[in-house]
Amino acid sequence: MLARIKGLGGSGERYPSSVALSERTLVTYLASLLPKKPAFTVSIGSGSGLLESLIVHSDKNVSVEGVEVDSTINRYIAEEDMNVVGGGWRLWSAAQQAAAWMFVYPKLITKYIDTHGDTVDLIIWLGPRVDWPDYELRFSQSLFSELSFPDQIGLTPYETAVVARRAT
Repeated sequence: MLARIKGLGGSGERYPSSVALSERTLVTYLASLLPKKPAFTVSIGSGSGLLESLIVHSDKNVSVEGVEVDSTINRYIAEEDMNVVGGGWRLWSAAQQAAAWMFVYPKLITKYIDTHGDTVDLIIWLGPRVDWPDYELRFSQSLFSELSFPDQIGLTPYETAVVARRAT
């Protein structure tokens, strides 16, 4: 998906390697949500790492580690913050130490929630708006049933963000 980021060197620039990354507003919004150091966020399905790198760059008090199936995909996350799992259905066990999860590869949400969901406080789901109904029931029946749908954060009309917190 091609995405725009406004405010990085003047006019918007296009980045073909980032899923769900639209505008600088998104980066600022996500950085404001994510836990501050020493806590960290795990981005599952981080791809090239552009979104994660921009978040960390925009707020030095935020730490985001990436998880991918192939280390050669990563182009932007620092090597020490990049983690590789052995296949598209494998979990990264250290995710249980994270304070937040960010999914740009939503297929593993159920498995992560079932395996490590009792250890995390916040989940951010980023993806195509048409895919959200496939995951909504899973969230509403989990510990993370307190859902919000941020508006005006720089996503394209066909993308959505969902912020899931533990129900109180």
